[in-house]
Amino acid sequence: MPYDAPPSLAALSLTEIAAAVEARKLPPVASWRPAETVDSHMRIAADGTWFHEGAPIRRPAMVRAFASLLVRGEDGRHALLTPECRQLVEVEDAAFVAVDMVARSDETGPALAFRLNTDELVVAGPEHPLRAAGDPDTPALYLAVRHGCEARLDRSTWLQLAEYALDHGAGSWVESVGQRFALTPA
Repeated sequence: MPYDAPPSLAALSLTEIAAAVEARKLPPVASWRPAETVDSHMRIAADGTWFHEGAPIRRPAMVRAFASLLVRGEDGRHALLTPECRQLVEVEDAAFVAVDMVARSDETGPALAFRLNTDELVVAGPEHPLRAAGDPDTPALYLAVRHGCEARLDRSTWLQLAEYALDHGAGSWVESVGQRFALTPA
């Protein structure tokens, strides 16, 4: 089945973004309890590139499929889950990269939507909080995606978010879906 890339994030309304998020069907990894744990020989680089046995995975569809199975355990380790096996994955920084952002508002207030390097859309809010790390001079911003995994905002997306915060009078914080998020680490 061919993959239809979603439209530009900037072209979508908040209703269309919410519909795309709702339509995303993911495997029920939260209900799987595999008995076996092995090394997948996979690594996700800080720039979001996936590697298997040292070679980059060049098929975006394969990366999207693997990403749908990715979890981060309470021990901080990432793994691909199947019903039978937990396959450990080395992650240099975050499992995903946020590569674009738009701000939209409706009657409930502002919402910040992000596109990930896997073309997935995530709306920041109570279920997907933003987290500031690093130090005040060199902050790093992360967006909770699912199952303990996060996306690090790339430089251009971080700048989009900072510009939005400055334009809307907040400067050091932003609001999305009724939740306030600091843009600098505490």
